[in-house]
Amino acid sequence: MSTVQNANLVRTEFAAAINQIATERKIEAEDIYEAIRQALVSAYRKQIGDIDETFHYYVDLDKSNGSARILRAPMTKRDEETLEILEWDEKKTEDVTPAGFGRIAAQTAKQVILQRIRRSERDTIIAAYRDRIGEVVTGQVLRMQGRNVILDIGRGQAFMPPEEQMRGEFYRLNQRLAVLIKEISETVRGEQIIVTRASAELVSKLFEREVPEVSSGAVEIVAIAREAGVRTKLTVKSTQEGVDPVGSCVGQRGVRVQKVIEELNNEKVDIIPYSADSRLLLQASLAPAEGLQIEVDDKIRLVTVTGGQNVRLAAKLTGYQITVKSASGQVQSSVTGKEDYEIDTFGLEDDSREILIQHKLTTLADLVRFRDKWVNMNEVAEKDQKILLAKVEEYLEQESKRE
Repeated sequence: MSTVQNANLVRTEFAAAINQIATERKIEAEDIYEAIRQALVSAYRKQIGDIDETFHYYVDLDKSNGSARILRAPMTKRDEETLEILEWDEKKTEDVTPAGFGRIAAQTAKQVILQRIRRSERDTIIAAYRDRIGEVVTGQVLRMQGRNVILDIGRGQAFMPPEEQMRGEFYRLNQRLAVLIKEISETVRGEQIIVTRASAELVSKLFEREVPEVSSGAVEIVAIAREAGVRTKLTVKSTQEGVDPVGSCVGQRGVRVQKVIEELNNEKVDIIPYSADSRLLLQASLAPAEGLQIEVDDKIRLVTVTGGQNVRLAAKLTGYQITVKSASGQVQSSVTGKEDYEIDTFGLEDDSREILIQHKLTTLADLVRFRDKWVNMNEVAEKDQKILLAKVEEYLEQESKRE
């Protein structure tokens, strides 16, 4: 804006410039004046260097033309903990404005006003997106900042930290992605818009966008469980007679679910018809495994499955704790549905678990495929190495029998 880009104008039409900015940007004029006063004291301290800390330094700012004087007065009271000066003797105030300070004052005022404008614009953008939390938007990758992905989401920029990214997904400049606006987070750099591709809600919102029956409420997504980048399971039911919930979500020739899968970078999506019969619901939730023996204890919400694997998402989806047994009756795994990753069902030490997650080795399939990557990791405890090797050998043995 021209009123803040010319230092002379700041000096001669100071009040008019401040009032115009305050009106256009919806900022309190007094907030701008106070910011300028604080900045001028800082500029004075920087110019002078060592100053007498027994004095309180403050600014007499002429609001009509922007001229400023640096004043100081003897301190009379200080906070013992923070050392902040609380009271001073104004009767003994003296002018300590250094020669040539007017030029510094003009430059400082200009910088403060520009900063306030930028902050106002950022606050306006943040406020607009605060009302859009939970909404799916298309973002364009601008750059990588460490492990964070910075995206252009229209009026502003958003951050996607590692924990909100999909496992196994790699991002490139100008790539367009569907993301969910998760929250406005307070950081050291101020408030930031956080987006996610890892949440189950993103999948739910994508179905809402692609399936008219879901957006209208004719089909309800009852529950959803997701391991981002691997597989999502969701149960659906119809709230209107004659509406096929699974068929509606799949679409003619699978076009609707395929749209969702494409947005999720080909993540597997299982759509399961909801049933009040817990046995039928569990049977469907455990698919694609077949020939399972299922024992259900509804009182304590415990399920025992004989002849199945990878049931963590089914446990999360149904709310039942699931124990998997081999045909001989030996317990192979037990899951509560609260586990974040498949490796959380293995009983690993926390340090080993964190190392595997950092290297994106969170499923048994990952451990089999990238065995050379983890088998000699010193960071993985020897006890956990044995657990992982046993899991991998068991998996390979089962695969061999299937073949």
